[in-house]
Parts: sequence; structure tokens; C-alpha cells
Amino acid sequence: MENKISYMIPAGDLKQIKEAIAVLQAKLEPNLISLIVEERKNLNKMGEVSRPFVEKVMEYVEINPEFKSPYNNVEEMNKDWTLINQLGSVFNILNQICSNLDDTLLEAGAEVLDQANKYYGSVQIAAKDGMPNSKKVYEDLAVRYERRSKRRGGDPAGV
Repeated sequence: MENKISYMIPAGDLKQIKEAIAVLQAKLEPNLISLIVEERKNLNKMGEVSRPFVEKVMEYVEINPEFKSPYNNVEEMNKDWTLINQLGSVFNILNQICSNLDDTLLEAGAEVLDQANKYYGSVQIAAKDGMPNSKKVYEDLAVRYERRSKRRGGDPAGV
């Protein structure tokens, strides 16, 4: 496996990142809501295909107000549309960062797990050969694969 991750974030940078995230949380959270699964499921969702339609409606509501329904609340429509445009750009930036964070964590996790499995394999061989201290280390690490061995027929060390 190729080692793509070979760095650490300096402590000072990580501190600044966390401080910046705290500012984001403090500024965004009062303006955000949280929906439960059922609420999300029942919403009429506006995707990329609907966005141009809504944009045209927002223009027409202003230039042709005679067509609005008594049920339309134009002031609230304008607030929602403005919020979508404000938060949409923030979401796109954060979504890209989160996607890259996820990829980086996935890769780093795969790399360290690969190395851990190699170490485990060495300990397993050492335990079979009766090397001092190896049996206890092997027994402690083998717990990770006990259920997997029964379920899938093997542990990665191959013995």
C-alpha cells in the first residue's frame, strides 16, 4: 500500500483551526436548525433543478405582484431566498473541506491499520515461536479479530 499520508498538522495550526471552527459555530449555530429524519423526509426539497424555477418566481413576484396568491408571504420568501444564497456558498466551501477531511481520515486510517496488521502478524509469528513477552501481546491484540474470525473465517495475520 502506497503511503500517501506522511505529515502532521503543527500544534499551532491545529489550535488556530479549532479557534476558527469555534467562531464558525458561534456565528452559524444561532441561525441553523436541526431536523429529525421524519421532518427531512416530508419536506418538499429544492434541488439544483428547482433553483432556476424559484429564482424566476422570486423575480416575477416583484415585477408582477398581481399574480401572487393570498397564501404567499413575499417577505418570508425573500428572507428564505436570501438565506439560501448566503448559506449556500458557505455550505459549498465547508462541504468540500469536509469531503477532503473524510478522504484524508479514510486514507490515514487505512495506512495505520495496514501497519498495525503487519505488526500483529509479526507478534503472532513470535508467539508461535515462543519468543518472550509475545504471547501476552498477541492475546491482547487478538481480541480485535475474535468475532471476525468466527464470522468471516480468518484474521488478517493469516494464522
